[in-house]
Amino acid sequence: MPTMRKYLFSAGFALLVTATSLSMTVMTPPAFASEIKYVVNDIAITSGDIAHRAAFLKLQHKKGDAAQEMIDQTLRLAEARRLGIRISDAQVEAAYQRFATNNKMQLGQLDGVMEKSGVSKDHFKEFIRAQMAWNQALSARYRSGEGGSVTEQDAVRRMLDKGGAKPSAMEYMLQQVIFVVPAAERSATLAKRKREADAMRARFNGCNTTREFAKGLIDVTVRDLGRILAPQLPPDWAEQIKATKVGGATVTRETERGVEFIGICSSREVSDDKTAQMVFQSEGSNDKAADDLSKKYVDELKAKARIVKR
Repeated sequence: MPTMRKYLFSAGFALLVTATSLSMTVMTPPAFASEIKYVVNDIAITSGDIAHRAAFLKLQHKKGDAAQEMIDQTLRLAEARRLGIRISDAQVEAAYQRFATNNKMQLGQLDGVMEKSGVSKDHFKEFIRAQMAWNQALSARYRSGEGGSVTEQDAVRRMLDKGGAKPSAMEYMLQQVIFVVPAAERSATLAKRKREADAMRARFNGCNTTREFAKGLIDVTVRDLGRILAPQLPPDWAEQIKATKVGGATVTRETERGVEFIGICSSREVSDDKTAQMVFQSEGSNDKAADDLSKKYVDELKAKARIVKR
């Protein structure tokens, strides 16, 4: 059985892969019952859900309370939905594929590991969905200042701590191209639309000609996103944007809107007060402050929640 690197979803804002291996003794998983054990704000958590999470904790060689983790996940997903955050199946599948690729596995191999260890691929995918949604919820709260956002004074203090050096960041001018696929037509037209998007992306040679290329195409939206600093890049696109040369475009991705890619119009390195504040804010999002914010947020949700043990 191949070893896997442990895939950790931070309490902050990024999905991280560590080098910790998971050596597993694969056994035939027990048949999980579906008896309701908890009801959290009218959402049921079954003994099967808890057993899958216990298997996942064992797979990670991690201690924890499986029931409590499922309660927390249920609260996080519900809060994300309340905030209007929706993680599409396409986003989850893409993250699942990246996990397999990062661990040098085929999808079938990863499916097998999840099933034989008792986790199940569906449980793992729902875990991915919950973490992605929670990261966005945390990001929104962190930016609002409730998590102690980095002020100008904080930025100055950190610059002094670093010997007066003001941090710099890449600033990108971006253009978004969306091949719109209505939800009702998704199963019938998504593959065709992806071929069309791939063809246009292959012809992309700068942002000045995009609208000309799109003229003869149906339901194609071109949006100028303006200037965006690297710390502000959407997590789902950040690595692809950073890896793409100016005048080029990222690979196409299936999203809830259809099929999309991002064109890189220009980029430059900038260093000013706003950049310093943004960079330090980004750095702070991965430290203990983010973990503390996450715990505080979940504790608040628990205090208001209706949690019934059956």
